[in-house]
Amino acid sequence: MDPIEKAIRNALEKGDAGNRAFREKVYRSAFAALDRALQANPGVTVETAINRRKAMQAKVAEIEMQFLPPANIRTATSQDSENPGINAPEEPSVTPQQPDESTFLNTVPSRDTAASSDHVIPVVPDIIPEGPLPRTIAKPKPDRAPRQRRPRKRGLPALFSILTLLAVIGLGAWWLLQSGALRTAEQRGEVPVPPATVEDEDFSPSGTSTPLRAGQETFSGEWITVFSPLDPTTVSSPADASAQVMEDDSGTFLRLRSGASGSAISFDVGQGILDEIAGTHAVFVLVARAEDSQTTQIAIDCNFGELGDCGRKRYEVGRERNEYLFDVQLPDKRAGAAGTIAINSDVDNQGKAIDIYEIRVSPNP
Repeated sequence: MDPIEKAIRNALEKGDAGNRAFREKVYRSAFAALDRALQANPGVTVETAINRRKAMQAKVAEIEMQFLPPANIRTATSQDSENPGINAPEEPSVTPQQPDESTFLNTVPSRDTAASSDHVIPVVPDIIPEGPLPRTIAKPKPDRAPRQRRPRKRGLPALFSILTLLAVIGLGAWWLLQSGALRTAEQRGEVPVPPATVEDEDFSPSGTSTPLRAGQETFSGEWITVFSPLDPTTVSSPADASAQVMEDDSGTFLRLRSGASGSAISFDVGQGILDEIAGTHAVFVLVARAEDSQTTQIAIDCNFGELGDCGRKRYEVGRERNEYLFDVQLPDKRAGAAGTIAINSDVDNQGKAIDIYEIRVSPNP
């Protein structure tokens, strides 16, 4: 049995099937259920919906004929064969309005109507649902997705530009390293030259100085010994300098060599000596020579405490033993402490040494 017919017959069996109003109610419920099913399925086309309603209409007409008297059915059948165009079911048409209850009642005859009419067979119209028929027809899916436009390949030009830029940067960095532009003066082996200082500095180059020769007496005053190689305890040398007592045919001397830093070697000047020469025009004499015939320039600085200093003195010392002098006007007051005389054996910082035989001072009014 068809599922639609089975559902309708089961609904009729649950009530008074002989009652025309009950049957109409069952039929309308069946059409309403069909409409809900069609509306719930958006994929159903209009043609399919109409065909399903026609099938429902035919099934209801077939069931309703079973409630007509047999005589009326035979009469209706014979009349149809003789006059096929009379009382034939018209093709159901879809109208925009749902037929009301009176239309359905007049179209579906009951037993009373069938008894009074010998030429009528039940015709069930197509009942239009409350909602509109589905107007959208499912479109078949394309066999393949639309062809997408491929983006342009820009990877190779961009990569080439980046590599070119990196190569230029690398060549520039290599040139800077090779040229030494990024290195300091010390890393390039260039020793920074200190600014020349001429303030309070006297320089007596060879040939222009007037050192006292051995045996010459320029001053009539008494000489006071400040340093003698026989007493090297008054000498102070920094770690990178050296002061060594030596002796040869010329006598005993102190070989003095300043350090690589250019630090000087200090000779003590006792407080008693400073107090004795205070208030006088003191003349100092340095008896020295250069080592191994290497001419060198030396620098002399003094610190006499409360009596002041002697300024910076520079001399060019040769291989021959000579006396190099400088004079200082000292104030007439007590020194208050001992002083020093500092000597740099090589102003050019080339590691040259000098031999010092003695240092003495003569106070003059």
